[in-house]
Amino acid sequence: MFDKNTLRKQMKETLSKLSKPIYEDYSYKIASRLYNEDVWKHANIIGITVSAQPEVDTYQIIRKAWEEGKQVVIPKCYPKEKRLSFRTLTEFSQLESVFFGLFEPIVDLTTEIEPASIDLLIVPGLAFTRDGYRLGFGGGYYDRFLTNYIGESLSLAFNQQIIPQFAVEKHDIPVSKIITPEETVKIT
Repeated sequence: MFDKNTLRKQMKETLSKLSKPIYEDYSYKIASRLYNEDVWKHANIIGITVSAQPEVDTYQIIRKAWEEGKQVVIPKCYPKEKRLSFRTLTEFSQLESVFFGLFEPIVDLTTEIEPASIDLLIVPGLAFTRDGYRLGFGGGYYDRFLTNYIGESLSLAFNQQIIPQFAVEKHDIPVSKIITPEETVKIT
Protein backbone atom coordinates (compact mmCIF):
# COMPACT_ATOMS: atom_id res chain seq x y z
CA MET A 1 0.00 0.00 0.00
CA PHE A 2 1.33 3.43 -0.96
CA ASP A 3 1.98 6.14 1.57
CA LYS A 4 -0.43 9.08 1.37
CA ASN A 5 2.01 11.50 -0.26
CA THR A 6 2.85 9.04 -3.04
CA LEU A 7 -0.84 8.41 -3.56
CA ARG A 8 -1.56 12.17 -3.69
CA LYS A 9 1.14 12.66 -6.31
CA GLN A 10 -0.12 9.74 -8.43
CA MET A 11 -3.72 10.92 -8.24
CA LYS A 12 -2.81 14.47 -9.27
CA GLU A 13 -0.89 13.00 -12.21
CA THR A 14 -3.83 10.76 -13.21
CA LEU A 15 -6.29 13.65 -13.00
CA SER A 16 -4.03 16.00 -14.95
CA LYS A 17 -4.42 13.64 -17.92
CA LEU A 18 -8.17 14.26 -18.15
CA SER A 19 -8.80 16.26 -21.32
CA LYS A 20 -10.81 19.48 -20.99
CA PRO A 21 -13.88 17.97 -22.78
CA ILE A 22 -13.83 14.88 -20.49
CA TYR A 23 -13.28 17.05 -17.39
CA GLU A 24 -16.27 19.23 -18.36
CA ASP A 25 -18.45 16.23 -19.25
CA TYR A 26 -17.71 14.38 -15.99
CA SER A 27 -18.13 17.54 -13.88
CA TYR A 28 -21.51 18.20 -15.51
CA LYS A 29 -22.70 14.60 -14.94
CA ILE A 30 -21.61 14.72 -11.30
CA ALA A 31 -23.37 18.07 -10.75
CA SER A 32 -26.57 16.76 -12.40
CA ARG A 33 -26.55 13.72 -10.07
CA LEU A 34 -26.02 16.01 -7.07
CA TYR A 35 -29.10 18.14 -7.93
CA ASN A 36 -31.27 15.00 -7.82
CA GLU A 37 -30.16 14.08 -4.31
CA ASP A 38 -32.63 14.75 -1.48
CA VAL A 39 -29.84 16.26 0.65
CA TRP A 40 -29.30 18.88 -2.09
CA LYS A 41 -33.02 19.55 -2.53
CA HIS A 42 -33.59 20.06 1.21
CA ALA A 43 -30.41 22.02 1.99
CA ASN A 44 -30.74 25.76 2.48
CA ILE A 45 -27.08 26.43 3.31
CA ILE A 46 -24.42 24.59 1.33
CA GLY A 47 -20.74 24.52 2.26
CA ILE A 48 -18.52 24.01 -0.78
CA THR A 49 -15.01 24.83 -1.95
CA VAL A 50 -14.25 26.92 -5.00
CA SER A 51 -12.64 24.28 -7.18
CA ALA A 52 -9.20 24.36 -8.71
CA GLN A 53 -8.34 21.80 -11.35
CA PRO A 54 -8.13 18.82 -11.10
CA GLU A 55 -11.08 18.93 -8.67
CA VAL A 56 -14.64 18.47 -9.93
CA ASP A 57 -15.82 21.89 -11.18
CA THR A 58 -17.84 23.58 -8.43
CA TYR A 59 -18.45 26.94 -10.16
CA GLN A 60 -21.51 25.50 -11.94
CA ILE A 61 -22.75 24.01 -8.63
CA ILE A 62 -22.38 27.35 -6.85
CA ARG A 63 -24.31 29.11 -9.65
CA LYS A 64 -27.07 26.49 -9.48
CA ALA A 65 -27.34 26.93 -5.69
CA TRP A 66 -27.73 30.71 -6.16
CA GLU A 67 -30.37 30.15 -8.87
CA GLU A 68 -32.31 27.92 -6.47
CA GLY A 69 -32.13 30.54 -3.70
CA LYS A 70 -29.73 28.53 -1.55
CA GLN A 71 -27.06 30.21 0.54
CA VAL A 72 -23.50 29.26 -0.40
CA VAL A 73 -20.72 29.30 2.18
CA ILE A 74 -17.10 28.66 1.32
CA PRO A 75 -14.07 27.88 3.46
CA LYS A 76 -11.46 30.31 4.68
CA CYS A 77 -8.28 28.60 5.90
CA TYR A 78 -6.36 29.76 8.94
CA PRO A 79 -2.99 27.99 8.49
CA LYS A 80 -1.56 28.95 11.90
CA GLU A 81 -4.43 27.22 13.71
CA LYS A 82 -4.99 24.71 10.88
CA ARG A 83 -8.70 25.47 10.99
CA LEU A 84 -11.50 26.35 8.57
CA SER A 85 -14.30 28.83 8.92
CA PHE A 86 -17.12 29.10 6.38
CA ARG A 87 -18.18 32.46 5.01
CA THR A 88 -21.08 33.55 2.82
CA LEU A 89 -20.51 33.92 -0.93
CA THR A 90 -23.07 35.83 -2.98
CA GLU A 91 -20.90 36.63 -6.00
CA PHE A 92 -17.57 35.45 -7.37
CA SER A 93 -16.11 38.96 -7.01
CA GLN A 94 -15.99 38.29 -3.23
CA LEU A 95 -13.07 35.89 -3.81
CA GLU A 96 -9.35 36.47 -3.58
CA SER A 97 -6.47 34.25 -4.59
CA VAL A 98 -4.47 32.99 -1.62
CA PHE A 99 -1.76 30.33 -1.26
CA PHE A 100 -1.41 27.73 -4.04
CA GLY A 101 -3.71 29.85 -6.25
CA LEU A 102 -6.79 28.75 -4.28
CA PHE A 103 -9.71 31.14 -4.02
CA GLU A 104 -11.08 32.10 -0.63
CA PRO A 105 -13.67 34.59 0.58
CA ILE A 106 -12.55 38.18 1.18
CA VAL A 107 -13.22 38.61 4.91
CA ASP A 108 -14.40 42.25 4.62
CA LEU A 109 -17.03 41.32 2.01
CA THR A 110 -18.38 38.12 3.58
CA THR A 111 -19.93 36.93 6.83
CA GLU A 112 -18.87 33.94 8.92
CA ILE A 113 -21.51 31.23 9.40
CA GLU A 114 -21.72 28.84 12.33
CA PRO A 115 -20.90 25.23 11.32
CA ALA A 116 -24.23 24.07 12.80
CA SER A 117 -26.07 26.22 10.19
CA ILE A 118 -24.58 24.30 7.25
CA ASP A 119 -27.12 21.76 5.98
CA LEU A 120 -24.87 20.11 3.40
CA LEU A 121 -21.09 20.11 3.31
CA ILE A 122 -19.44 19.09 0.05
CA VAL A 123 -16.06 17.81 1.16
CA PRO A 124 -13.13 17.93 -1.28
CA GLY A 125 -10.57 15.17 -1.68
CA LEU A 126 -8.06 13.60 -4.03
CA ALA A 127 -8.96 9.94 -3.58
CA PHE A 128 -11.83 8.06 -1.96
CA THR A 129 -12.65 4.53 -0.85
CA ARG A 130 -16.10 3.03 -1.22
CA ASP A 131 -16.52 3.24 2.56
CA GLY A 132 -16.42 7.03 2.38
CA TYR A 133 -12.87 7.65 3.52
CA ARG A 134 -11.06 10.41 1.68
CA LEU A 135 -7.51 11.34 1.04
CA GLY A 136 -7.37 15.11 1.30
CA PHE A 137 -4.74 17.49 0.07
CA GLY A 138 -2.64 17.05 3.21
CA GLY A 139 -3.57 19.93 5.51
CA GLY A 140 -6.03 18.04 7.73
CA TYR A 141 -8.41 21.03 7.71
CA TYR A 142 -11.53 19.06 6.83
CA ASP A 143 -10.77 16.20 9.23
CA ARG A 144 -10.62 18.75 12.04
CA PHE A 145 -13.78 20.51 10.85
CA LEU A 146 -15.76 17.27 10.43
CA THR A 147 -15.10 16.22 14.03
CA ASN A 148 -17.74 18.67 15.27
CA TYR A 149 -19.88 18.92 12.14
CA ILE A 150 -23.39 17.46 12.49
CA GLY A 151 -24.99 18.08 9.07
CA GLU A 152 -24.88 15.96 5.90
CA SER A 153 -21.57 15.50 4.11
CA LEU A 154 -20.74 14.15 0.69
CA SER A 155 -17.94 14.26 -1.83
CA LEU A 156 -17.78 14.63 -5.61
CA ALA A 157 -15.32 12.45 -7.49
CA PHE A 158 -14.27 11.36 -10.93
CA ASN A 159 -14.27 7.57 -11.43
CA GLN A 160 -10.46 7.56 -11.33
CA GLN A 161 -10.54 8.93 -7.77
CA ILE A 162 -12.32 5.88 -6.32
CA ILE A 163 -9.61 3.47 -5.21
CA PRO A 164 -9.75 0.14 -3.36
CA GLN A 165 -8.00 1.31 -0.20
CA PHE A 166 -5.41 3.46 1.53
CA ALA A 167 -4.21 3.65 5.10
CA VAL A 168 -7.01 5.11 7.23
CA GLU A 169 -6.02 6.84 10.46
CA LYS A 170 -8.14 7.13 13.59
CA HIS A 171 -8.83 10.84 13.01
CA ASP A 172 -10.17 10.21 9.46
CA ILE A 173 -13.92 10.78 9.21
CA PRO A 174 -15.85 9.28 6.28
CA VAL A 175 -18.41 11.20 4.21
CA SER A 176 -21.88 9.69 3.88
CA LYS A 177 -21.98 9.70 0.07
CA ILE A 178 -19.69 9.98 -2.93
CA ILE A 179 -21.13 11.14 -6.25
CA THR A 180 -19.32 10.11 -9.45
CA PRO A 181 -20.37 10.61 -13.10
CA GLU A 182 -21.85 7.10 -13.11
CA GLU A 183 -23.11 6.39 -9.60
CA THR A 184 -23.88 7.62 -6.14
CA VAL A 185 -21.97 5.55 -3.58
CA LYS A 186 -24.01 5.51 -0.37
CA ILE A 187 -21.96 4.71 2.69
CA THR A 188 -23.80 2.59 5.26
